[in-house]
Amino acid sequence: MIERFLKAETLGEDSTFLFGARQTGKTTLLLQLFPNARFYDLLESNTYERLQRNPSLLRQDLEMCESGTLVIIDEVQSLPILLNEVQWLIVRKGLRFILSGSSARKLRRGGANMLGGRAMQTNLYPLVSAEIPDFDVVKAVNQGMIPRHYLAKPDKYWSMLQAYVAVYLREEIKAEALVRNLSTFTRFLEAAALTDGEMVNYSNIAQDCGIDSKTVAAYFSILEETLVGYMVPVYSKVVKRKIRQAPRFYYFDVSIPNYLLGRRALKPGSTDFGHAFEHLVIQEIIAYLGYRGQLDKLSYWHTYTDYEVDAVLGDAEVGIEIKSTDEVQSRHLHGLKAFKEEHPDVRMIVVSLDPNPRLLKDVEIWPVKQFFEQLWAGKIY
Repeated sequence: MIERFLKAETLGEDSTFLFGARQTGKTTLLLQLFPNARFYDLLESNTYERLQRNPSLLRQDLEMCESGTLVIIDEVQSLPILLNEVQWLIVRKGLRFILSGSSARKLRRGGANMLGGRAMQTNLYPLVSAEIPDFDVVKAVNQGMIPRHYLAKPDKYWSMLQAYVAVYLREEIKAEALVRNLSTFTRFLEAAALTDGEMVNYSNIAQDCGIDSKTVAAYFSILEETLVGYMVPVYSKVVKRKIRQAPRFYYFDVSIPNYLLGRRALKPGSTDFGHAFEHLVIQEIIAYLGYRGQLDKLSYWHTYTDYEVDAVLGDAEVGIEIKSTDEVQSRHLHGLKAFKEEHPDVRMIVVSLDPNPRLLKDVEIWPVKQFFEQLWAGKIY
């Protein structure tokens, strides 16, 4: 059994919205952490139909519970009207709730009761290296970190990915009527995969998909609000060099662009492995910062003369370059050195496949597994 980073004390002290993309393990985690909680699974048709027909039944079910009783409602975005009953039970009866779902988009866009600040929000990310004994980098680069996919046998994960993308399209997009033209959105997903880890150019993607730039921006918004993707902003404090302002986009798990682009059996040394390796490292940093409520501390840096730093943490406190080479050399350090000229106090790091940590011209070279260990130990940022 994998022990997840989120613990009972994080989720159970106050009422909480727990959001995360599908199959990140929300239901499994909640059942493991709170086996004695009152549990409503809205994916169960009997439960859903009963409460849809008469939402006040939730209040009737729970009104005799003692103050402090924990109640879990899974897939709460399926029945947003229940949140009115939830608020009443929190205020009048002192009950605690964990309200899980794949995103807050449907709740917010539908004008649902978000409990007036009475519930905090926590996101569950895919697996991270610190949760996996004997973590395998090459396996993670290929299969991603969605629990079922990472744990699958190598001959099984691809069919799981195919089903996952189809389920996402059907359940998250079509069922919620988020877009009118599903085939166009499918083309957009593939175009977004091509720009994964790159600066977003709405006009180019619009041209590739045969839609306008505003629609592309709306589609990216859907991916962000359903937690299927993240925009990483540019570090925009200008000292000397002119900075490009476009954000970078990353799918929430490296397996998604792998599938959409047909990247299979990736091996160190290939260009495709390099792209996926960079994504995996950024994905791990996003999870680390996200669990600490510091996702706004991540940015990247790219000048018009093409100096770049893949990840900037905080106010230029740490600059990270990601290279899938097994021997980082001086030529790999140009971006970090240019960044340090403008931000002299930055700590410079390269994450790579080097066999051992070392120091190269004031730049720390960290093998990826040891970098992850340092990251989760709080020794990077």
